[in-house]
Amino acid sequence: MRKFWVLILFISLTTLLAACGGEDESSEEENSGKEETRSVTIEDANGEKTIEGTPKRVVVLEWSYAEELQALGMEPVGVADLNSYGDWVDVGKPFSDSVEDVGTRQEPNLEAIARLDPDLIIGVDFRHEAIQEDLEGIAPTVMFAPYSEESAENQFDSMLEEFNTIAKVVDKEQEADKAISNMEDTFEEQRARLEEAGKDGMNYVMTQAFTAQNTPTLRLFTDNSMVANIMSELGMENDYESDQLEIYGYTETTVETLQNYQDTNFFYIVQDSDNIFEDQLAGNPVWDGLDFVKQDRMYKMPGSTWTFGGPLSAEVLAEQVVDSVVEKEKE
Repeated sequence: MRKFWVLILFISLTTLLAACGGEDESSEEENSGKEETRSVTIEDANGEKTIEGTPKRVVVLEWSYAEELQALGMEPVGVADLNSYGDWVDVGKPFSDSVEDVGTRQEPNLEAIARLDPDLIIGVDFRHEAIQEDLEGIAPTVMFAPYSEESAENQFDSMLEEFNTIAKVVDKEQEADKAISNMEDTFEEQRARLEEAGKDGMNYVMTQAFTAQNTPTLRLFTDNSMVANIMSELGMENDYESDQLEIYGYTETTVETLQNYQDTNFFYIVQDSDNIFEDQLAGNPVWDGLDFVKQDRMYKMPGSTWTFGGPLSAEVLAEQVVDSVVEKEKE
């Protein structure tokens, strides 16, 4: 009889343990089916901001950040001023036909943005602060301040900070590290090309030139600009200095200013349709009298050279600068 009750007790315990084990397996299966909600906290122009989840459908209202998404291996679903993007930004990665235009950078089309059902919008405070509440009503919005006094101190460092912030939001930090490493490798390669050409340590003035109100106008890039920082990485020295912090990284001026830089090497970016040096300044006594003009120390850059972008534009700019020097040496 005693053996009978022992057997009953054993069977009961075995059944209980099996039931408990089944509950554990069921709980594990149930929990494994639930993905943890991702959440990241960043600093943007408005302070601390938390983004839930991992954004996949991103609308970009400023060209620089569209390019930076490309550097991370992503493509925005919408870009402001999309049709003009390729005229000014050429990083060798055109957008696919699926990317849609969402109005201008100054006045984005809120309805067009909403139709794309984005899970993230990226803008800039100096253009989009007034509509931020409307944008937030569509999707979480990250707002940068690239032309604040703090950011203007060093536009290159500011670009890297914004790039890494975007990478954190979209969970592409490893891709960001790789893009930055590629950029640094490009700087080294292009600096070596200058040395091989015997043109290392060049002094320069870099301008982006165009017609404004029928007047030939030059933007001379200052040391805080993306341009000057990249050219410094190439071992080049900027001759142009401003007596004040230039928020946009350049001083807008006229040809007369260039008389102070006779001994420089002159790098210039112009659109073919608005080449002020071949058109308005041809025959101008001030322009024709400059030493670097008479001695042909002039280096033309493509009109699509983008001076305000991210890592991809930085690589392209470095290559274009060195290409212009090496090609000049072959003439």
